[in-house]
Amino acid sequence: MSLAFLLRTRKPAAIALLNAAAFASIFVCAYWLRGISLQPDPVLQGYLQIMTGLLAFVFAAVSLVRFQGTQDRISLILGVGFMVSGAVLTATSVLFFQLLHDVPLHFLWAPVAWWESRMVFALLLIVALLVERFLPRSHYPRQEIAAAFVTVVAATYLITVALKRLPPEISPAPGSLFPSPQQLLPGVIFLAALVWYRRRLERHASAYDSAIYATAWLNLGAQFAASQSEHLLDAPFALAQALTVMSYVVALGGALLDNARLFEKVRHLAVSDPLTGLANYRRLLDVLEKEMERSNRTGRPFSILLIDVDGLKKINDTYGHLVGSRAICRLGDILRLNSRAVDTAARYGGDEFVLVLPEAREKEANLVAMRLQEVMRHDSEQPVISASIGVSTYRGDSGRLEILLSEADRDLYAHKTGQQKRASATNSGK
Repeated sequence: MSLAFLLRTRKPAAIALLNAAAFASIFVCAYWLRGISLQPDPVLQGYLQIMTGLLAFVFAAVSLVRFQGTQDRISLILGVGFMVSGAVLTATSVLFFQLLHDVPLHFLWAPVAWWESRMVFALLLIVALLVERFLPRSHYPRQEIAAAFVTVVAATYLITVALKRLPPEISPAPGSLFPSPQQLLPGVIFLAALVWYRRRLERHASAYDSAIYATAWLNLGAQFAASQSEHLLDAPFALAQALTVMSYVVALGGALLDNARLFEKVRHLAVSDPLTGLANYRRLLDVLEKEMERSNRTGRPFSILLIDVDGLKKINDTYGHLVGSRAICRLGDILRLNSRAVDTAARYGGDEFVLVLPEAREKEANLVAMRLQEVMRHDSEQPVISASIGVSTYRGDSGRLEILLSEADRDLYAHKTGQQKRASATNSGK
């Protein structure tokens, strides 16, 4: 069950209460951790920074790929933002590896880089929502990627300059309720982004958006935990780091799942007919070639039905092309609902369809054709549709694909000619 589904189906008041309880739990846990003495391990923190930076780089790449496919500017801004954030986290990890007793300056300034990366992410999340609100789709992807990269780098530089005025101590008020109140500033921005992003999730239910929402939530929890830190690398600071790493893992997982869904959608569109949703001509040829190879190997025959809608031009002239398109879709639905799971129904072109029946002999294929004719006769939707059906069977004799289709076409033409002669005779008798 997805996060977006929960947000759509549960009441907003209940969601707000649940979030408040979760944040309160993180705050209480961090406050309790202040009493635990944790031996600082700068090397471990350095590796955590590197790992977080690498996750940010991978997420940035996945987001930019998503942007190329969807032109969603949130993917663009967050992708570039994570790229810069990953560079900052990876570069400043050196500070933790140099946290020696004889280098106190590095020790004091190390958390500033961590705080800066959170500020950049929080601000970019707000900017992404603003841009998505007024400019939801991209028209010049390459130029906008370059512009976003320059803008994010400039914003990061300005934030860094502003942070130089802050005192280097991690806890300006040790022993108070919030020993590090400066950590609450990114938290306020994350809170605003969460409220705004929840409204977006009511309209967009993708795994990517759900992951970004969860990432912002975890980062807000990390800021609450960091606000309880009295000195560098203490227990609340470690909790904040753990929540941050978890947020990047969630963001990357959601982005990968969403990209996989998008790639599957593109793959499906590449082999399906846009009007009926059945297999298209390319997919039909692939299926026929595989069936012929299997029949040559096993000696088991297979059959195809070539189906042509009767009187489609008359339907278009009488009722309009929308009704004619609907008639084609109705026949496509009949083929889809009245075929086996192993069968392949495809739109051959125009008003012609092909139904591939694996391991079906000519007699069985004729029975299928009769059943389809019967279903069409009992269709109550107007105008009534009918179709001529030609049958061709491949018996593993290494014949060509064109011959198989030609035989079906000749059989179809014979049925259509017979129907026309019977209709003419009936009209003459009247």
